[in-house]
Amino acid sequence: MKRDQPADPGAALTYASAGVDIAAGNEAVRRITAMVGTTRQPEQQGLEGLGGFAGLMALPTGMREPVLVSCTDGVGTKLLVAIAMDRHDSVGVDLVAMNVNDLLCTGARPLFVLDYVATGRLEPGKIEQIVAGVVAGCRQASCALLGGETAELPGMYADGHYDLAATAVGVVERASIWGAQRSRAGDRVLALQSSGLHSNGYSLARKALLSPEHAGLDLGDPLPGARATPQSVGEALLEPTRIYEPAFAALRALDGDPVHAAAHITGGGLIENPPRAYDSSLAAEIDLGALEVPAIIRAVAACGVPQAEMLRTFNCGVGMLLFVPRERADEVCAACDAAGQPATPVGELVERASAEDPAVRVRGVDRALGL
Repeated sequence: MKRDQPADPGAALTYASAGVDIAAGNEAVRRITAMVGTTRQPEQQGLEGLGGFAGLMALPTGMREPVLVSCTDGVGTKLLVAIAMDRHDSVGVDLVAMNVNDLLCTGARPLFVLDYVATGRLEPGKIEQIVAGVVAGCRQASCALLGGETAELPGMYADGHYDLAATAVGVVERASIWGAQRSRAGDRVLALQSSGLHSNGYSLARKALLSPEHAGLDLGDPLPGARATPQSVGEALLEPTRIYEPAFAALRALDGDPVHAAAHITGGGLIENPPRAYDSSLAAEIDLGALEVPAIIRAVAACGVPQAEMLRTFNCGVGMLLFVPRERADEVCAACDAAGQPATPVGELVERASAEDPAVRVRGVDRALGL
């Protein structure tokens, strides 16, 4: 097919003219290489670092029957808040947290994270901020940032937009895997508090807080109901997801595997996540009123989100639940306290009368959410 207008002979057809800047990609790699190196773990000793075709890590020594554990996740529409505020480091922490916290629920130790950043136009400074957050998250999780990929995809993303995804890998002894098979009626339910919304429910949270037909707030407005250090709405929405490896490392060090199971409270909230940690013959009774719920969650609830929707969408102040034998609950609480991530008793597992009965019964919701 002939063109109506001849091509400009002076215009070179290059990758850059198609929207992909290889030099910018190389600059981004140069900026992040040193900080990625700060996450190296003993299992990487003597192995090639960043820059190869694949990351290398040995299994920890001394394990009898190691089982690898893996998780993949992203950050979701929380990224739209980061883009609007032009602040990109905290979502890197979220990226690590959403993967590592899932992995921890098996009793595994995190080994490494691989990240993926996709954007329409590669900006080295922005990539540096994102990866700095990923590095900070890996350091909190005591794992390596083993490698990753930055993809410049012109035409797929609006100007200034990007998406993040990651995979985390850990290891656990087969005999020490936590899960529903270990939980029993009478187990105490302990809660590790969330730092805020974490990285779930942001489509609803943004609609409730920011849309003109609801609260109509701006990201720079003071957060309503904040009881401690004042924050803007945007700052509260960008509060990084808490990474629970410090508490879980302390729990893994206790004799006799005192934790039966754990539930990371993410999408599905307090209704859909806890039952993943015990079988269908049991139900969890939880008193949410025992916790101090972050102001951002109370602010969303105050916009008129129904109680049932709050419970099935947000963590409602609970980042992680632990299910432990009654006789070891105090020991587990002490270990979490010593690790700087206190655990609060919030209920117990009970026999479920029938399949029609709810698998989770939550009380104290109005008190906790200020409704």
